[in-house]
Amino acid sequence: MASTRHKPLPYAERALLFSQLAALENAGMPVASAFKTLQISPPTQKRIEVAARLLNQGTDVASAGLASALFSPLEVALVRAAQSAGSPARVYQRLADSYSVRAQQIKTLRSRLLMPLGVLLLGLLVQPLPELVAGTLSVAEYCWGVAYPLLGLMMAGWLGKTLLRRLEKPAPLNATAADAWMLQVPLLGSAYSRRNTRDYFESLGLMLEAGMPMFEALPKAAASVSNHALRREFSAMQQRVLAGEALSQAMAPMGFLGRPQLMNLVHTGEASGTLAQTLLAYATRESQTLANQQDTLLTWLPRLLYIGVATWMAYSLIIGAGVPPMPEGL
Repeated sequence: MASTRHKPLPYAERALLFSQLAALENAGMPVASAFKTLQISPPTQKRIEVAARLLNQGTDVASAGLASALFSPLEVALVRAAQSAGSPARVYQRLADSYSVRAQQIKTLRSRLLMPLGVLLLGLLVQPLPELVAGTLSVAEYCWGVAYPLLGLMMAGWLGKTLLRRLEKPAPLNATAADAWMLQVPLLGSAYSRRNTRDYFESLGLMLEAGMPMFEALPKAAASVSNHALRREFSAMQQRVLAGEALSQAMAPMGFLGRPQLMNLVHTGEASGTLAQTLLAYATRESQTLANQQDTLLTWLPRLLYIGVATWMAYSLIIGAGVPPMPEGL
């Protein structure tokens, strides 16, 4: 069972971890020996040592990564599917590339948010000062007026981190309202659906490329889906394939983004005998599209925040800063 005491590794460390694993796997080094050569930061190195001991005891790499908290549950699902395909090297490399991009995006976002957050803090400190000097605002009310928006921002940040951690877990056994809701969030919902679809068809392509029969590959690929509503759709597609339909036909009732185009690609791949390569090429293009969408979001998010802060400050100057009532007991 995975340890619950450890938080997921930072994206930069995950990128380094999977990059090293991909290189060692491509070099043909036995997995237990490969883990002994990994060099990450000291806290992560302790997890690596635990995983290496488990590997020496005969545990497979996905289970060892989960038990040592080195891999997230979703990474475990992807690595396990790749293991079934023969070698996880391609998945290691894709995860390394993905996390490297995310680490750089987070670094960029933090630097871009410094200015609007600095302006917000300055506005919170300065705008109530006239009322404080005039005596219409107590020191406690002034402090509350500064603190409550910051508390709101901290809560929003905590909710964002919680949501990201949920997205890195496989779909729950039972459907939840959150699964359907996450697919409906503007912009983010379509990207989330697209990522799940990419993971599914990439896992399926890897296993088909290794020679695994379609009937065995379909349920293993479903393990890479982190949304229950989407997994249910893929499970229904699996049943249609088991009933004798071609994969391109079985996809017809589904509603994921880009389905018509993928159906045509899959039909061509089935007809030419290159289905696995077609699915992997699709996954590569989707990865690039998702990266471009994330770059666009990270470009506009600080700008929108800055506009919001500037609008709030102008509004407060016109009507007065205003401080909400303090909770009773403070």
